[in-house]
Amino acid sequence: MTTRNTADRRMGLEMRWYAVALVTVAIAISYFDRQTLPVAISAIQHNIPISNEQFSYLQTAFLLSYAALYALGGRLLDRLGTRRGFLIIMLWWSIACALHGFASGFMVLLGARFLLGMGEGGAFPAAVRVVAEWIPAHERSTAVGIINAGTALGSVLAPPLIGIVLIHSGWRMVFFAAGGLGLVWVAWWMMSYRSNPMTLSENTLDARLLAWELSFREIIGMRRVQALVFAKFMSDSAWYFLLFWLPKYLYDARGFDIKHVSYYAWIPYAASGVGSFLGGWFSSRLLRQGHTLDVARKVALGLSAIFMPVVMFVPLVPVEFAILLFSVAFFFQQSWSGLIMTVPADVFPLSAVGTVSGLVGFGGAIGGAIFGVVAGYLLGHGFGYGTLFVLVGTFHLIGFLAILLFAGKIQPLTPQTLKRSNA
Repeated sequence: MTTRNTADRRMGLEMRWYAVALVTVAIAISYFDRQTLPVAISAIQHNIPISNEQFSYLQTAFLLSYAALYALGGRLLDRLGTRRGFLIIMLWWSIACALHGFASGFMVLLGARFLLGMGEGGAFPAAVRVVAEWIPAHERSTAVGIINAGTALGSVLAPPLIGIVLIHSGWRMVFFAAGGLGLVWVAWWMMSYRSNPMTLSENTLDARLLAWELSFREIIGMRRVQALVFAKFMSDSAWYFLLFWLPKYLYDARGFDIKHVSYYAWIPYAASGVGSFLGGWFSSRLLRQGHTLDVARKVALGLSAIFMPVVMFVPLVPVEFAILLFSVAFFFQQSWSGLIMTVPADVFPLSAVGTVSGLVGFGGAIGGAIFGVVAGYLLGHGFGYGTLFVLVGTFHLIGFLAILLFAGKIQPLTPQTLKRSNA
């Protein structure tokens, strides 16, 4: 019996990190897909005229549908389950990505971008559910950090690979190839992922009752949820600006061409992957050293936020140092992002994790959509990138202050803490 139990534990450990790897690849594909347009924009403009304001509308279309499906998709995942839900959303966004390649004008691109956001909106709620199903609390921030590093993997690969495709096959093939890659992952997921039977069978009675008591209205009425949503709103206002506008900034303000963007634009994204992993690892280390969950998460979040203002200096330095400053900002932004998306799994039972993480992601996407429009408007009306970098350099600090003041202690929710939260 002991030998069998040991074998079962070993198999569970292997499947635990296999599931994390599987989801990391999915997140990498999602970020590769959303980077196709920003990296290929210069080539697309030879066929479809696109102004700065129209470019901001393309990103806003993505983020508005992304935000809506982040919230609704999280709730849907709690109903459908992780395996079936993730399959549906990945299939959707892969087809939507391929549709970009058929665009003959701006409105077709706008529609395809909207559909892509709808599909990708469920990715992180599904990822957090996988973590909640398979990973114990003391390793969750590390697991989410690894998964969040997938954003960097996709973003790092995007500039050079898209550049190669642009040079040899044209911009339409970029979208067809990216969509095909997603369909390959769908087949992999169908064949290999199963929910953790231990999580499903050993859910405690208290957790089941608590999840049953938490209606959607009660969740959105909780102050800790509102604080997390606002913090993500602020931080992702900065993140999506940096993510979507970095290649265009290099084209417009630094005189880069497609080859130069392919050579250099991957560097900040690589730094973001390292930050994703190290931020999660650092918080897990604090836990192993005996610090409370609340301290482990908030110390790591605070350290991530305090370095973000370096982006304010980007317009003031030579391009080599600008890339370095972008890399620092990307490093700490993704450290922050992985940590804040771990909190729903830290606090809520599995049956509510998708809903809460979806709401948090909804706040982030709405922030990105609003600030994207603001950025396009300011750039189209006489303001420079310097003004925008000053603004985004403050957003994480504001978000962290909201967590300190309004989120309360980061700890597992119980019926007693639920009553206090609703008081």
